[in-house]
Amino acid sequence: MKVRLFEIFTSVEGEGILYGTKTLFVRLAGCPFTCFYCDTKESLPLDSGTEYNLDEACNLIDSNLIKQTYKVNFTGGDPLLQYQAVAELAKHVQSKKIPTYLESSCFDSKKFDHVLPFIDIVKIEFKTKDSEFVDSEHYEKLITNAIECLKSSVSTKKITYIKIVVSSKTNLNDFTNLVTTIFNSISKNQINGFVIQPTYGIAEPSLDLLLEMYDTVYPFYNEVKVVPQLHKFMGAP
Repeated sequence: MKVRLFEIFTSVEGEGILYGTKTLFVRLAGCPFTCFYCDTKESLPLDSGTEYNLDEACNLIDSNLIKQTYKVNFTGGDPLLQYQAVAELAKHVQSKKIPTYLESSCFDSKKFDHVLPFIDIVKIEFKTKDSEFVDSEHYEKLITNAIECLKSSVSTKKITYIKIVVSSKTNLNDFTNLVTTIFNSISKNQINGFVIQPTYGIAEPSLDLLLEMYDTVYPFYNEVKVVPQLHKFMGAP
């Protein structure tokens, strides 16, 4: 089995509920989608990065692990594109007693379920219609898959949180419908966080819009947080 990696590096987690933690990022190459706000466009091509066999990739992870690393984050691109390899790499990391973390748009619930046993912390990212992730014809299928991934994650008692990236293009009614769909599928007690993440440097949402979105989520989950990408302000990768 081969795996194509774009980069491996240690930095401070800048997103989500575990922001501020020292993290080894394993960025996998390849993503079939093109969100307009994507900040890692160089990793999107399926032939980007470098191809390794699994032993080489595991050795690369080992050589880049440094003391006091809190977790290993499998990111992309989208890791589910190489789900079989991700499962093996995550299993290797777990053998070292280091938590594994998956960042994915959760576009394929079957691939997600293959990786899930080897992941400790899961970010379920729900895309809004305006993200340009997929066309309108395929959007409902995307959300259905993300909901199934969410159900799988919480049913297996993983540390699970939800993230939605929003921009000035995001329609509040569409956002409200998405939030309602999410909480019709799971209960608030099953998740560990809900993050609204504003875009940075492109189509940035206003504070008023962010507060309206916060107020939309609050009745369902009163620990909702608006968290920007903190590593951007730090100048960290």
